[in-house]
Amino acid sequence: MAGLDPEDWEELKAQGHQMLDDMLENIRHVSQGPVWQPMPASVREGFRDAPLPASGQELGALYEQFTQTVQPYAVGNRHPRFMGWVHGGGTAQGMLADMLAAGLNANLGGRDHAPVEVERMVIRWAAEMFGFSREATGLLVTGSSMANFIAILTATRNVSGGQDLRQQGVGGRRLVGYAGESAHGCVARAFDMAGLGEQALRRVPMDSAFRMDLAALERMIVQDRAAGFEPFLVVGTAGTVDTGSIDPLNALADLAAREGLWFHVDGAFGALAKLAPDLAPLLAGLERADSLAFDFHKWAQVPYDAGCVLVREPGRQAAAFAQSLAYLSREDRGLAAGAPWFCDLGPDLSRGFRALKVWFALAGFGTQKLGQVVTQSCALAQELARQVQATAQLQLLAPVTLNVVCFRVAAPDVEDLDRLNGELVKDLQLSGVVAPSTTRIGGVLAIRVALVNHRTTKADIAILLDAIHSFTEVRLAHAKMMKELADTPQA
Repeated sequence: MAGLDPEDWEELKAQGHQMLDDMLENIRHVSQGPVWQPMPASVREGFRDAPLPASGQELGALYEQFTQTVQPYAVGNRHPRFMGWVHGGGTAQGMLADMLAAGLNANLGGRDHAPVEVERMVIRWAAEMFGFSREATGLLVTGSSMANFIAILTATRNVSGGQDLRQQGVGGRRLVGYAGESAHGCVARAFDMAGLGEQALRRVPMDSAFRMDLAALERMIVQDRAAGFEPFLVVGTAGTVDTGSIDPLNALADLAAREGLWFHVDGAFGALAKLAPDLAPLLAGLERADSLAFDFHKWAQVPYDAGCVLVREPGRQAAAFAQSLAYLSREDRGLAAGAPWFCDLGPDLSRGFRALKVWFALAGFGTQKLGQVVTQSCALAQELARQVQATAQLQLLAPVTLNVVCFRVAAPDVEDLDRLNGELVKDLQLSGVVAPSTTRIGGVLAIRVALVNHRTTKADIAILLDAIHSFTEVRLAHAKMMKELADTPQA
């Protein structure tokens, strides 16, 4: 039986070189195309109706299908005017690192090989970046959703009697944790998946700066203990998804120490502000967290996916996940040496070589240059906020802490501003010119602009504002015409 290697390696190499050159050129000129464009019905139906292949196709034919049906209709986060969600733009260097990692096809669940040492190095670098010790443990994962889940499971298994939970389940333990109302939805989902139930996560009100209200948190802890619940965890957020605000991390660390709670920080994108000297003071107290979740695929621009979880005290993570299985025995030498293995620190045994692209980003650009990307993004956000405040028809809806700007068109004589702003965002996205998103601030629909991409410049901010103005004028003119028609007596 023949294997799956090509019969003609030279032909494969030629095709591969073409694919590589084409994609590098595509990245090079990405700003010249639309941010996003809707997928035609025929393309969508082609995927939905495609039968399971019994025989194979040539690589060239598959590549042609990719260029025609996939590449033009991607989400668009490589583009400098993708501003709707906190997605990194990726880099050409990262794409090449992913290619090398795929070529090795290494499984980083464990065993003794160089890719494992690369991930250990990256975890050590990450610990240093955030003020943790060299002995801190960690893991590269799909993203902050999984990183938060691992951290919350670790916290659960490290409460008093937590080891019994691994064998017997939560049972009658009335464990409760706390996070701000603006915390990412993945925190509540982690409580659900951990078997605690979403109701075990208490949502703490926010203050006027959209940060967790400490006084409210303290009252809730007292009330829960009086009612027979067992507080075990407080989750601070460094860069909330709606506004980019940062919870008072030092004060939360003090409270957690005083109350005997595990202090976890969700720093999905905001934690990497530590790399920017002008912004790092905003994150004071982050280094005191018991665990931290963050993403390299956001501000560090590593290609998806590359999340990370860190646990400050050695042994805590292994206490939550390590197993002893005969077919995974560790040896003192040979391929089964090199303990502890990464499968002892999380739920996955099969793990890809994410660490290579993270290594290429940290070593290839350096923390100073990556910090400059963070500084640039936040400076652009402040510039956008200034222009919003200087424009009569626009209204800033939240303070700008980092890189997220929430505002709306507040046109006079428009009864339904939520509908106007929602339709404007869809108009902008469908135009291909710029792609913001929406959220709600105090019940009001906001245009949300998150500036993450290293390719975004001040010129892109000008294009965004010009497009908002143009589409607003079109919508207001149409609304005026429709009103006049409605008010005109019919013959």
